[in-house]
Amino acid sequence: MERITWEQFFMAQCSLLAVRSTCTRLAVGAVIVRDNRIIAGGYNGSVSGGDHCIDKGCYVVDNHCIRTIHAEMNALLQCGKYGTPAANSTLYVTHFPCLQCSKAIIQAGISKVYYGTDYRNNDYAIELFEHAGIDLEHIPFDGRNLDFEKASKEKLFTDMLQTMQHANVPENDLKSFSERAQELFGN
Repeated sequence: MERITWEQFFMAQCSLLAVRSTCTRLAVGAVIVRDNRIIAGGYNGSVSGGDHCIDKGCYVVDNHCIRTIHAEMNALLQCGKYGTPAANSTLYVTHFPCLQCSKAIIQAGISKVYYGTDYRNNDYAIELFEHAGIDLEHIPFDGRNLDFEKASKEKLFTDMLQTMQHANVPENDLKSFSERAQELFGN
């Protein structure tokens, strides 16, 4: 297995944090990094001890769930709670930050933002990042790179496909299975 870059490593950490999200609309994870060390992390979810969207449903006002605290904000608040300065650090996040999180990121002194997925990228947020001199970089992340069983799964699929070919499964079916496997394995 090929060693992943630091950027991919931290994006993987964001994806792992997103699995803890209690939001039913979009799972987001974020980490704040200094000197290639994670100093804080967060995911989108309700306030500690509060009702969660997964239990009570979303509390939507103006097409936005107001029950949740965003992942970026949770990571920044974690820095504040434990007295860890966020200034001059890097934020990694699974999705482009919303306008409110973008403003908080700027105020906290974050110097660079890596995000994995374009998501309702706000033009004013982009303008604010540029004005603040904060580098924004889109880092696509493919979680399939973290599947340590990928090679054995591909081998199993190949063996199954060969068995199906010998059993005279129609070519269209074989092609369909092969295309679906390519989507799963990224080959």
